[in-house]
Amino acid sequence: MNWTAFVENSLYMLALLNPASKVMFLATYEPSLSVKQIRELAWKSSLAALLILIALAGAGEIVLSKVFRVELYSLKITGGMVLFMIGWLAVREGRFVNQKEHPEQSPVQSKEVDFTDLSLVPLAAPLIAGPGTIAASISGTAEYGWLFMSLSLTAAIAVNFVVMLFSGNINRLLTKLHLQGPLIRLTGLIIAAVAVQMVIAGIKECKLF
Repeated sequence: MNWTAFVENSLYMLALLNPASKVMFLATYEPSLSVKQIRELAWKSSLAALLILIALAGAGEIVLSKVFRVELYSLKITGGMVLFMIGWLAVREGRFVNQKEHPEQSPVQSKEVDFTDLSLVPLAAPLIAGPGTIAASISGTAEYGWLFMSLSLTAAIAVNFVVMLFSGNINRLLTKLHLQGPLIRLTGLIIAAVAVQMVIAGIKECKLF
């Protein structure tokens, strides 16, 4: 295995996973989540997202081309556009998630929350296994092979999982140092740049220019 390519690809997938958005989601969820609840959400969403991405990495291109008749470059362009909107929201407003995506609930309601459902939607999909990561997983498989891509995804999601576990501590530290807003906007700028690059790559592949 080319370890340099593995590390580079894992870091690229980690950037697309955007751990900062998971920290903000878990740390600002209303009503506040306990450590046990965060742990449950973290492992369930990470496992579900990993299975989704590995499955799509293996069969995604075939399903797209044979069933939906969608070329890979179309997925790259669309995924890049969606990813850009996420990055632009962070740059402009200093947040990754719209408040309406996790509406406030009363303490009584919080006891009835199904954390399995919450771990699947919106955490596993689309916050972890989103359009950008799906497009990158499928295109990465075409370039490096399924096993290589599966290992890269596992490494990236493992790091993201650890960050999610300590989301409360990370958020408190960033708030204390007044770094929360700047970090979100900087991360959003990087994500937007990655998204633009993804769109450009898709346009080049469709040979419009």
